[in-house]
Amino acid sequence: MVGLSHVALRLVMQSYLPKNAVVPWPTEMLNSRRLPNEKVGFTNETFRGENEEFLMPQILGNDEACIKESIHRLEKWGARGIDINMGCPVQKALKHNYGVALMGDAQYASDVVRMATRSTSLPVSVKLRAAGTDGDFSKLYDFVSGLRAGGASWVCLHPRTAAQKRRGSADWNQIRDLKLKVDFPVVGNGDVQTSSDAHEMISQTNCDLVMSGRGLAARPWMFWQMGEDLGWEMPQHLQSLEAPRTPTAEGAEYGRALLQLIDLCEKYFNQDMAIRKIRFYIRTTSVWLLFGHALISVSTKAKNLQELKLGVAEFFKTPQEMTGWTELRQ
Repeated sequence: MVGLSHVALRLVMQSYLPKNAVVPWPTEMLNSRRLPNEKVGFTNETFRGENEEFLMPQILGNDEACIKESIHRLEKWGARGIDINMGCPVQKALKHNYGVALMGDAQYASDVVRMATRSTSLPVSVKLRAAGTDGDFSKLYDFVSGLRAGGASWVCLHPRTAAQKRRGSADWNQIRDLKLKVDFPVVGNGDVQTSSDAHEMISQTNCDLVMSGRGLAARPWMFWQMGEDLGWEMPQHLQSLEAPRTPTAEGAEYGRALLQLIDLCEKYFNQDMAIRKIRFYIRTTSVWLLFGHALISVSTKAKNLQELKLGVAEFFKTPQEMTGWTELRQ
């Protein structure tokens, strides 16, 4: 979710939340070696909305002094928890021996969690991949037990190996089996592209919470759909409306959400950064649109935010359709 879980997209998602719903929100990944030298709250990665709650910054790290100072700064900023990323498979993280690289050494990973829990009374969670770096699924339970011993309050399991990255199907059976064997909460992640996927994951795995990344970025109104499914009260601006359920209704909602995102990016970022983030969002999520390639073209041709707004508004004057599932895995 690098480049996506920033303040503007979080606020778009939050606009679809049922009343009194509580969601732990990740930030973009924060490097604990850099954070102590940054002005937290005044960088693109740490901007936050005025009324944002339950923010759980996601950190990369393996050095206790850096982790301690980073958490200290994040507590002052208003963090409600700390999430340690042991799931990122990109080379930049592997090079510094964090992200999914931590899964190559169970004791080392447990020590990193302990570094964090010694530094804070906030809950510490861990995002991890299923089988570490070597594909040996039998090691998963011992690995998670070490995280628990280090003080982790819960784990979020993405059941793919590092080598798979986002290819192939996520093996939800591993989420189910892990939930059966541990005594603390398990969050399920992987291939949740629609609200029906979220319901199905809970049914199949009995996980405590469901995490969706790119699927939720493309469909932030999943919160609205699930609120309706559960009979929850929606915010005032949605109460007289029905959540979009058809391909055309979802296509129209994508357009409305995108225009809201453009406005929020303009509010929080300078023009160059705003355009970069919007273009990245469109490249990532427009695969769910039947003619998403044409929307990408609109975004790349725009020279400024005003042209981008006009181009997006014009594009969605023609009815667009969204597909339920794509080959882009979570």
